[in-house]
Amino acid sequence: MVDLPKARLKMVEEQIVSRGIQDPRVIEAMKKVPRHRFVEEALQSQAYSDHPLPIGEKQTISQPYMVALMTEALQLTGKERVLEIGAGSGYQTAILAELAEKVYSIERIRSLAIKARQLLYELGYFNVEIKIFDGTYGWLEESPFDAIMVTAGAPDIPKPLLDQLSMGGRLVIPVGDAFVQDLIRITKAAEGVKKEDLGGCRFVKLVGKYGWNGE
Repeated sequence: MVDLPKARLKMVEEQIVSRGIQDPRVIEAMKKVPRHRFVEEALQSQAYSDHPLPIGEKQTISQPYMVALMTEALQLTGKERVLEIGAGSGYQTAILAELAEKVYSIERIRSLAIKARQLLYELGYFNVEIKIFDGTYGWLEESPFDAIMVTAGAPDIPKPLLDQLSMGGRLVIPVGDAFVQDLIRITKAAEGVKKEDLGGCRFVKLVGKYGWNGE
């Protein structure tokens, strides 16, 4: 029988802190959120392992390090309104909810969205709203956002998301082909857009009008 709280702390030390994640708020959030609750019971013993896991509907819960890296890249202070594209299991949503004032998350797959919403509320995350929609359009009526995270790989940066990012805001998104991407951080400024490459990654496809359309 796996000691899940102990496994969670070990995950943070060996997979996250040791790889250079330094933001203490991100580290504490990763220690707190019960990742095993966001996977099927049969996979709970693997929940704190160093790899993604299937969550159904051909989707995955991301590798813990990637969750921490993308979260740290948003540079959250606790006052932000954050847009997440791809709620999936709701795990990344919970991490963001620990660190931001309000999280707006979009999930195109109804069954995943309903399950994630129910679990997040059960765990006490009431600063989250989940919408079933094509995330590549963003959430115009709630924009602008201080930070946007996209948890699926896109062929390019969806223009609606860039438009809905506030001045000074950060957008983190995997960009590349269907098999491998680069994790890109966009910072929006008056003089233009600053783009940083945070390294290689591999995500499922961002399906939608401004992503991998209809695939």
